Amino acid sequence: MLHNVYFWLKKDLTAEQRTTFENELIKLKEIPYLVHGFVGKPAPTPERPVTDHSFDYSLLLHFKNLEDHDHYQTDCEHHTRFVQICKPFFERVVVYDTSPIH
Repeated sequence: MLHNVYFWLKKDLTAEQRTTFENELIKLKEIPYLVHGFVGKPAPTPERPVTDHSFDYSLLLHFKNLEDHDHYQTDCEHHTRFVQICKPFFERVVVYDTSPIH
């Protein structure tokens, strides 16, 4: 189970608020039951009609199964902390959850 999240931050954030957001986002990679966690910014790839470089940060969390994902959404203190601290910093968030089809 892959949890892909894209964040658009508010334009008027201070440097300190941006640093807080980034640090809190990186902490989500420390969740012990993750298979992998990745945090990134838009890559400097060429602009094409199918690419979207408009987001500020992305988060990819790889869970072993749907149950771990659901626990993350409802009972994970890491996730709760992130939302409490960082929700005021972003104006838009988009989530794409995917399941392998192999």
